[in-house]
Amino acid sequence: MKKLDGIKACVFDAYGTLFDVSSVANGVRHELGDNWQDFSDLWRTKQLQYTWLRGLTGHHENFWQVTGDALDYTMSALRIQDSVLRDRLMNLYLSIPTYSEVPAMLAALKALGIKLAILSNGSPAMLTAAVGNAGIAAYFDAVLSVEEVGVFKPHPSVYALAPMRLNEPKAAICFLSSNAWDAYSAKAFGFKVLWCNRFGQAPEHIPATPDGEIRDLSVLPELFVR
Repeated sequence: MKKLDGIKACVFDAYGTLFDVSSVANGVRHELGDNWQDFSDLWRTKQLQYTWLRGLTGHHENFWQVTGDALDYTMSALRIQDSVLRDRLMNLYLSIPTYSEVPAMLAALKALGIKLAILSNGSPAMLTAAVGNAGIAAYFDAVLSVEEVGVFKPHPSVYALAPMRLNEPKAAICFLSSNAWDAYSAKAFGFKVLWCNRFGQAPEHIPATPDGEIRDLSVLPELFVR
């Protein structure tokens, strides 16, 4: 794909982009059995639905609460009653691993002199734990949570945190997300956007198509004109 010129900063979504969300349920697959992926998918779907509903109704809670509420729904829907398992699943979110290519990719971008940040629905405590446990904290110039503005993505005030905190114009920021709705919304805000389409999803039919599509983050350092 065509290289991007004038990029001064890369801003990453966290969950599903840097961090492997399915690894949480996979970590207890012995207890969940063969339907662990279905469990994971339902949990993630409900987690995102609750962020959107809370944003639309103005009933904000932090992402830890939303994640727990979505988990409770999932366990109820699948008729699982196990408080110990629930605690294990929530705790696994705090030590969620990155995708395999992430550390080397961040190191390469840092060597190019590009500012790096996370912009996430995650609460500050969740992000601090995940970034710290993954050993990638030193790469980031900022770890930004929606808690600073009190509403979840895709509200424009969330995306506005990045240019404000990084002191770079929107056009000089490349936003990365594996969540198509997030990538398209970030493009509508005014970022350069690469959609990391890890799972071969169909494109969205909403305004503002991303500038490019990649399969994983390993190719990212090659895509910037320096």
